[in-house]
Formats: sequence, C-alpha cells, structure tokens
Amino acid sequence: MKCERAGAGQMNPDIADIVVVGGGASGLAAAYEGARAGSSVILIEKAADFGGMMNWCVGTVSAVNTPQQRRAGIQDSEQDHYEDLGIHAGSLAARDNIALRAVLTSNTTGMMRWLLELGIVFVGPLVDPPQRVARMHNVVPSSRSFAFHLARACRRAGVDLRLLTRCDSLIKTHGRIVGIKVQRPDATTQQLMARQAVILATGDYSNAPDLKTMFGAASVAEVNAVAPTSTGDGYRFGISAGGSVANGDIVRGPIMRFVPPAQSNWIQRIPPYRAIGIVIAWAMGVLPQRILRPFLMKFLTTVLGPSPALFTEGAILINDGGERFSDEHSAPASALALQKSGRAYIVFDQTFADKFAGWPNFVSTAPGIGYAYIDDYRRCRPDIFAMAKTPAELAAKLKWPADKFVAALNHYNDAERGVRPPIVSPNFFALGPVKSYVVFTEGGLRISENFEVLADGHPIPGLFAVGAVGQGGVLLEGHGHHLDWAFISGRLAGARCAALRREWNSTASF
Repeated sequence: MKCERAGAGQMNPDIADIVVVGGGASGLAAAYEGARAGSSVILIEKAADFGGMMNWCVGTVSAVNTPQQRRAGIQDSEQDHYEDLGIHAGSLAARDNIALRAVLTSNTTGMMRWLLELGIVFVGPLVDPPQRVARMHNVVPSSRSFAFHLARACRRAGVDLRLLTRCDSLIKTHGRIVGIKVQRPDATTQQLMARQAVILATGDYSNAPDLKTMFGAASVAEVNAVAPTSTGDGYRFGISAGGSVANGDIVRGPIMRFVPPAQSNWIQRIPPYRAIGIVIAWAMGVLPQRILRPFLMKFLTTVLGPSPALFTEGAILINDGGERFSDEHSAPASALALQKSGRAYIVFDQTFADKFAGWPNFVSTAPGIGYAYIDDYRRCRPDIFAMAKTPAELAAKLKWPADKFVAALNHYNDAERGVRPPIVSPNFFALGPVKSYVVFTEGGLRISENFEVLADGHPIPGLFAVGAVGQGGVLLEGHGHHLDWAFISGRLAGARCAALRREWNSTASF
C-alpha cells in the first residue's frame, strides 16, 4: 500500500495528538497511556469488537517481583528473567534482539501493577520450564477480561474509540507520517490526522498468505490463523513508509486445535468484572478439585488442541472422506493443512479411552490451569465428541463413507500400526473436527528502543509500532511473553508519543 500525501482540497480530517491503528492488547494499552498523559487519542479497530489475538489466548503473562510471587515467598529478578528468555529462544537465540528483550524484562513488574490497577485479576504464579522460578500468571475468569478492562479504561480517559473502521493507508507530508486514511462503517473514506504520532498496533500476519510467503514462510502460507483478523495490515503500512521486517520467517504453526464451539456456554459468558475474578481466584485456592474442575473445564476445552501423545499411543487421523491420510508420527498438522476440507477427526477405541481417563495421559493441557481427559471432552464439548458401538456406526454419525473408513481402519490395524495398539475394542470414538492453524508469527517491523519504526536504521518521523507488528526481532518463546510485549510496548509507546513536542513544518495545514 502506498502512503497518501496530505494536500489542499482534501476532505476535512478529524484531528488528534495520537492516532492508534488496532484495538488489541498493544493498541488499547498505547491509547490509554497516551490519553492518561494528556494527549487526545483516536483508536480505530477494523473488527466489531476489541481484543484481537488476546481474545483467543488462554490468558497468561510472565512477570517478576509481583504481589503473587511475594505472597508465595518467591525471590525473582529482572536479570534472571532476561537470561531465561535466552534459554527459551534455544537455537534461535543468535537472532534475538537483546536490547528489546531487556526492555521487556525490565518492565514486567510495572506491567503487572498496571494490570491489577485496571481491575484485572490473576492466579499464580506458576512454573513454565525452563524458567527457573514460578513467574507465569493466569487471568481469571477468562482472557476476555483484558479487552473489557482496557477498553473501559480508554473510555474513562477520553479515548475516541471507533470500531468497524479500517485503515487504508498512511498519510505523509514532508517526510513525516501525519495521519491515516480510513474506511468508515458506512464505506465512506475519511482522513484522521495525528499531531504527534501514528501508532501501528495491528497484530501479526498469521492470516496473510502473501506476507508469509514474502517473509520466507511459504510452507504455511495457506494455513489459517487462530485470529482471522491478523492480516498483516500494519506490516504493509510500515513497509510502504520504508520499514523492514525482522525474523519474518519464524512462524508458530501449523498446530492442531479443536474447532471452537459454535456457541459459547453460560460459563464463558460470565462478565469479566473484577469482583467475579476475585471470587474465582479465591475458589481456585480453596475449593477441592472435584467441585472446581467442571467449572475450569468449560474454559479449558474451548481453546486447546490435542496432545501429540494421543498419536503415540494409538489414535489416528481420519478426514471428512473417511480416509486416513497421514503417518501421525510425521508432521500430522502439516498433512492436515493439505486436506481439501482442512478438517480431520481423532479416532480411537475403548481401550484407548480408558487409558486417557486420567493422569498422566491427557488429551489437552493449558499452562497452570489443568489437564483435560476424554470424559472432560464428553461433558464439555459434546459438539466435537462422537461414540459408537461399531466403526460403521461411527462413520454414519459423522457422515463418512462407511466402506472407506472401515477399510482405512482395517489397513491400519493389519499393516501400518507398527508397535502401536490396534483400534479394535468397542466402543469407537472420534474427537473433532481438528484443524491446523498458524497460532502466531514472530516477525515484526524493525523499531528503535522508543518503538519508532526504522528505515535503514533511522526513525521514520511520526510512525511507531507496538505489539506483534512492532516486535522488532525480539523472540518471545514461553507462555505469556507475547502478551507481556503487547502491554509493555503499548504502554511505553503511548507515553512516549504523548511526551513528544509538535514538530510540524510550516507547510502542515491542520
């Protein structure tokens, strides 16, 4: 996309000190901090609601020196966290932006204090190996709490929030980004001008086939993203202004997940008020698991995927045509992504179901929350659970050609299962559909430590990037670090932009 240039005769724009593009974690954080520091702020979001990718996550952050750690008697430090992030990066550590890693790890304490002040409630801390101490914190009642409290804080601070408003291009005058051109909900266009800065907070490019190909991840170009709105808009804007992307080939996927339920259950619809979060956090600390577990499973089984151990222990994948299409030991998620419908089912028998009824054989896990077994999916996700007395009956329930499924099952049992147990013991089960997704991408526009987008190493005047689009090469392996970066980069960039003096050249006309 090309940058638009401001000029005489164009429509009268709306004007603010700061214009934020994107209403996820980083965008809401930037808008709130900018407004709290005294700047006027307009935030646009192309979707019908706020939250972006954080609405699809379990909801963990990793932080040091938190109230929760102190209550648990845990000694922790920014330096330990910094070193542990390097261990998380593993073989990719040489590609990490260690300056931005230091920005992250030196700001998690303040981030957690800020989130708590907003009314967000956490349980924990919990261990996330290889981190040396427990520093992972889980939001309650759900990840929806983040967007709820951040959007409310933005409204109270006077941020002009505009949903269903899409950014089409940046506006540039005399070498400076001075605003954006947008498409409003009624499909008309409008210019929003920024006296101080435009902040890109548009999420990653996990649902942008062209960008995945461009940045070196062509093998997953056509794999759907967990967050369908992650179409890489901010990368296009940044590149059009002269920016470039670091670590664009690092993509988390394809990864199998169960399809989300068509409708939310009553537990998922619990309002994320602070008082409710406090009650749930208290209950998680004192109630026995037999009472608490059914409640937690309603959340747990809506967002997760199957453990690889299912296939090691004898489950197989069957597509919509009743055919087995993959050696489940060899990149089954990649094979699933190539299926015509993009969907498959995990098939097993009663012997297998009995084995995966309890620890240590679980279907899914969420860090720090719990493990889900076969009966949890039977109770909490009946929409993806099928059981029958015979293979033919199972095929009929799932509308597979019975002859193809029975033939595939017999061929597996007789010729291809190797050391795995046969699937012969009534009853017969299927969990699914499962689909392969790209969960997130690690590439981000190259930025300064002040979150300015860089072109050939120099800041592009007036243009900042935060969150995934402003990841700048920092690697965020380990649970909670992507949300950490979103909140921290958004907070710091919003405050930084609010502190800028107006630097307009005499030709600026607004």
